[in-house]
Amino acid sequence: MFKNQPKGLIPAALSNMGERFGYYIMNAVLVLFLCSKFGLSGDQSALIYSFFYAGIYILSLVGGVIADRTRNFKGTIITGLIIMTLGYCLLSIPILADNENRTWLLVFTCVALFLIAFGNGLFKGNLQAMVGQLYDNPRYSAQRDSGFQIFYVFINIGGLIAPFVAPLLRSWWLGVNDMVYNADFPEMCHQYLSVTNTMTAENMENLYAVATAAGHTAGTDLQTFCSEYLKVFNTGIHYSFIASVAAMLISLTIFLVTKKQLPSPAAKAQAETQTYSAEERRAMAREIKQRMVALFAVLGIVIFFWFSFHQNGTSLSLFARDFVETDTIAPEIWQAVNPFFVIVLTPLVMLLFSSLSRRGREISTPRKIAIGMGLAGLAYLFLCIYCYCMDYPSGTEFRAMSAAAKAGMKAGPWVLIALYFFLTVAELFISPLGLSFVSKVAPKHLQGLCQGLWLGATAVGNLMLFLGPLMYDKWPVSYAWGVFLAVCLVSMIVMFSMVSWLERVTADQPAPDPKPIETKEDNVI
Repeated sequence: MFKNQPKGLIPAALSNMGERFGYYIMNAVLVLFLCSKFGLSGDQSALIYSFFYAGIYILSLVGGVIADRTRNFKGTIITGLIIMTLGYCLLSIPILADNENRTWLLVFTCVALFLIAFGNGLFKGNLQAMVGQLYDNPRYSAQRDSGFQIFYVFINIGGLIAPFVAPLLRSWWLGVNDMVYNADFPEMCHQYLSVTNTMTAENMENLYAVATAAGHTAGTDLQTFCSEYLKVFNTGIHYSFIASVAAMLISLTIFLVTKKQLPSPAAKAQAETQTYSAEERRAMAREIKQRMVALFAVLGIVIFFWFSFHQNGTSLSLFARDFVETDTIAPEIWQAVNPFFVIVLTPLVMLLFSSLSRRGREISTPRKIAIGMGLAGLAYLFLCIYCYCMDYPSGTEFRAMSAAAKAGMKAGPWVLIALYFFLTVAELFISPLGLSFVSKVAPKHLQGLCQGLWLGATAVGNLMLFLGPLMYDKWPVSYAWGVFLAVCLVSMIVMFSMVSWLERVTADQPAPDPKPIETKEDNVI
């Protein structure tokens, strides 16, 4: 697995793993945190999440342009880590939201999220571009796909551990204050505190039942208990963001210590001496144009993959909270299932690709992406059939049911495990290999920008994430999953229709930089 890989791969992967660990601590709880802290609905929280998540990837274009123009990839990455650390510091401040400060506190939270998104934009694409530069060396070029798969495993090691941190710290802080975690109670607290005099007798009965399960004792004022529970509940989450700060500092330290093992594009450019004739320049311009068209074609497909896949932070998190039995496992922890499968399945997928290659049946990267879209469709086909057979209503209707009725309808954990298995296999056919594809087709002088374009396509998909919770709350949930099934299947068909063309365009090595570097030797007469 690690054979014949450049020595800079592991330091880059470790630095990225630390950053991803800090990021996924926050990401695992963000939608539910916005609901519990500010009393936002699921679709309102998902809208903020969508813009934040899209911002990360849109700003990667900015980060890529900065690095390409300055040729200072390492300095851009370091700046990004520092800005992200500041954003997490702001998020970790535990301020209770009330009617007087809710507006400015929500703005404050959004500013912190912007800093995280901007720092991530400076960091993420440029580190991926540097990993790609490691494989521009002909000695390692054949290992490009496997190198990005290894890099992706390290990302998911951070993603595997992170979702446990916030729930553990939150539950610990609740326990310190003689309270018990209950996924339904924060939303009910906000409803009670805002409409105390208009709650029906049935809703009040449900509220008292859930409050008792959360630690309320007879004789204690319920309004006071609800306010205190929200304060303690959200303070525990704020404390988890301190772990994100620590993770950023570790990632920064790793990068500073090992950055000499990573390529320096500016230094490399100064060492190159290349001259091209006018005809060669025209040929390279045509080749670069073809490759960029191919890149945009693939980006158009992966938009819809990320739109479907990243529902794990929005509608699928809400599904885990509402429809899945989570008495013993917090809904956020289910996001660890995906990185667990990435770590376990990546060696098997690499073995499969290697075996096919030895038999002369190697699958091209565009064909792998098309297969991945079909596998993502299988995930939603499974969930669609299951929810249809269970006759699940919309999320809004389900939450309005009595506690006893909801308990009798909830799914077992195996449903999420099966769902994330299919989604993860699809991810392994698309995400790390997509990064490899971009690094292969990108012109040398646009590597940061092209990685930013890949992340920009992810951003467009993320901008549509809020549609998932909207459908989830308005329609029977099987209909919502049916939409994602259709999106994946159409994307697969379109991708397969382009495979032959993409294979022809990207068959050769990456196009050289059309701008020859002039050195002192070029001026010698």
